[in-house]
Amino acid sequence: MNILIVRTDKLGDFITALPAIYVLKQHNPQNRIIACVAPLNRELALGCGFIDEVIVDDNSGMWNFVKKLRHVEADVSITLFSNTRVALAQFLARIPIRIAPATKIAQIFYTHRVKQRRSEVKMAEFEYNLELTKTLFPDINLEYKKPLLEFSDAKEVYVKFCKEFNITKEVIAFHVGFGGSSDANWNLDEYEILIREVLRQGKYQVVLTFGPDESTLCENMKNRLKNENAIFYISKEGIVDFAKLISNFKLFVSTSTGTYHLASLVGCPTMTFFADSLFASSARWKGIGDEKLQQHFMIPHAEDEKKFMFEDVCKALKEL
Repeated sequence: MNILIVRTDKLGDFITALPAIYVLKQHNPQNRIIACVAPLNRELALGCGFIDEVIVDDNSGMWNFVKKLRHVEADVSITLFSNTRVALAQFLARIPIRIAPATKIAQIFYTHRVKQRRSEVKMAEFEYNLELTKTLFPDINLEYKKPLLEFSDAKEVYVKFCKEFNITKEVIAFHVGFGGSSDANWNLDEYEILIREVLRQGKYQVVLTFGPDESTLCENMKNRLKNENAIFYISKEGIVDFAKLISNFKLFVSTSTGTYHLASLVGCPTMTFFADSLFASSARWKGIGDEKLQQHFMIPHAEDEKKFMFEDVCKALKEL
């Protein structure tokens, strides 16, 4: 069976789709799994051994998109997050069975509309994605391996990184950037305090990581932490190379953004900051990795409560 999985939004959102894709492949290895993704997720999708083919929705035109969908000859599609564009394109591509959550006007283009009410957050985003696979295979096993994605050369990438930067200690990484659907974070002054707390201990090598478009932020943090033994690393080798690297880190500290989900995907322990709201909470956006490796902090809105939370984070870093 040719199964098309559609998730064309951001990095973290796509990573929440991977457990569902994995179990569909495991259910019957003869299934041909095609992932339809946004351009930024193409490289990561190609790096997943349980995905057989990747097509990209680059917004180049509806009929071009329909042509791509027809070409893969899907027997069924499962759309994990829908919009009118992807719904209509699948309808026009004449995919026989089209499964999606019953939300928005786009649902009229699907043959199977599943009521999930994700806004109620009765489970995490990736768990809702897993539940959708039951519409196709009611007896499917929803268990998946953790970490879900491993690379045979990840240690080589890390050894090269350590040699380049003369690293002899375990690495604690801070990713101070803010993006995606994340809705809360510490400010740079607060991150500086947290980073200095780890530096003061002298037990770990601190690495600050940045995306390829965060050079200005990187320079800001360099100025704040000049004369400190911290490494500033701008990831320019692509998302897969970055995933291989962080899979070896002791801890990845960040807000709830795509890089956090990437760290959880490859088995790196995480310390993550979420907004104190149901929509942006850890209950909805927890990582797909082992929960024992995840520390979640919900940043309150009230300033006095936020202060106490910050003290708790400092304490957690001291106890590493």
